[in-house]
Amino acid sequence: MLTRLAIADFAVVRAAELAFGPGMTVISGETGAGKSLLVDALGFLCGQRADAGVVRHGAERAELAAEFALGDAAAARTWLAEQEMDEGDDCQLRRVLRADGGSKAWINGRLVTASQLAELAALLVEIHGQHAQQALLSRGAQRSLLDDYGRHGALLDDVAATARRWQTARDALDELNRRGDVGDRIELLRHQLQELEPETLEVDSLKALDADHRRHAHAAELIAAQAEAREWLAESDEANALALLQRARESIARVIDHEPRLQEVAAMLESAAISLDEAADTLARLGDDLDIDPEHLQALEQRLQRLHGLARKHRVGVDDLAGLRERVSEELAMLENAGARIADLVAEIDAANIAWQAAAGKLSKARRKAAKQLGEATVALIRELGMGEADFQIALEPEAGIEPNPHGAERVEFLIAANPGQPPRALRKVASGGELSRISLAIEVAALGIDTVPTMVFDEVDSGISGAVADVVGRKLRALGSRCQVMCVTHLPQVAAQGHAHWRVRKASDEGVTMSAVEQLDDAGRVEELARLLGGANVGEAARGAARSLLADTD
Repeated sequence: MLTRLAIADFAVVRAAELAFGPGMTVISGETGAGKSLLVDALGFLCGQRADAGVVRHGAERAELAAEFALGDAAAARTWLAEQEMDEGDDCQLRRVLRADGGSKAWINGRLVTASQLAELAALLVEIHGQHAQQALLSRGAQRSLLDDYGRHGALLDDVAATARRWQTARDALDELNRRGDVGDRIELLRHQLQELEPETLEVDSLKALDADHRRHAHAAELIAAQAEAREWLAESDEANALALLQRARESIARVIDHEPRLQEVAAMLESAAISLDEAADTLARLGDDLDIDPEHLQALEQRLQRLHGLARKHRVGVDDLAGLRERVSEELAMLENAGARIADLVAEIDAANIAWQAAAGKLSKARRKAAKQLGEATVALIRELGMGEADFQIALEPEAGIEPNPHGAERVEFLIAANPGQPPRALRKVASGGELSRISLAIEVAALGIDTVPTMVFDEVDSGISGAVADVVGRKLRALGSRCQVMCVTHLPQVAAQGHAHWRVRKASDEGVTMSAVEQLDDAGRVEELARLLGGANVGEAARGAARSLLADTD
């Protein structure tokens, strides 16, 4: 449940903070006062794409924050725990929108992406905007609404998975068929493989080849260098390092008893003598291993030239030749077994098609059941909303074509017959603006409450209705507020009167600049606001009396 919404420097709102409780909360205000801005702010907190235009003129950034109590949001608690962002029984969403178009978002103080914000918010808030009825005209939206109502998620996943499996096999078969006669390609691949197979191309082998070539290419230099080094270390008659070191050790030994600190020097000289002796032995062994072998060097150079030639020919690096050989081998095997592969793919396509038909059949059965239930519930509601004997049906029409569709085997079409005796026709073709508004609201109310989202937000979804119908809408929204938290932006007094709490948005002047101010109304304030909604600018006692009557008539 949403418990707090804070806004700063957002559009025409300098600063506002609202506290919310359970039930139905109403937000009303003058035209142009900015009452829908509160819903817009929630939209950005729910991951809506950043828009620099909403930053208040003259400000560097807009700051939005919302707090939720998670007692009624088990799915959100699970998500937070999985992301290691849980902080007990509450959750805070925060977002900053900068005037340069950038934005940042936080969940419980941790920096997150807009997609993460949207993923969590979808488990906390559901927003129904004033243009939702237009989206309802889309067949895709109608299908999604029916599947959400029927909770067909698992069935949809099965249908989509089998459709993808069919499509993958179909694409692979088409690719093989497009190749046509592959005889020339097979011969080329065989020739390439014959060139590459004799070579040792593993990374360690290439490194050893390079090291061996360098050693033999510089053999004369290495032999001379090691001989000279041995001379200076141990073999020179005039002076060598080991002999000089030994003299130093003897000099220290004569006086070591007179200065204890010389013990450390003696130890270091002894260690140095051992190291020099080992170095001389290593140089001696290296000298024995080194020789000048022109034939071996030539063989190494020929192999390197061959490898570099292959790399140039195939336009890859020498280190990539092993991968090339593997790819050539795999493609050759595939083409040589193309006949068997085609047979396997055909069998796989047939199996995937059978699996899709079974999965789609289960989904179709579930859709027919959900369509009947949702249709009956919607009919009852639209008649309560002043559409007399109107009829509403949900038709399932077989999809054209024989290919497995990831959305199932049928299209979904909402049908309406506004008057008795008329055949039902597509909602997108016949509904007037007022009828569409009422039908949309009826469908939403009928379909709501089936999921676990704890907060429902309605932004002027009651537009296009009035009078007794508005009273019914208000009562339906109030009843919905007994199952979840409801927030409703409205201009209708009959709807506003049904709220458990009421906030008013009004225009205010701040140093000559028009701003929006938000205030929570007490009982007297609610009477005045309802009277304004009833009577317009000139509020009289008659309007106040009617407002009190509306409030007294709430359940």
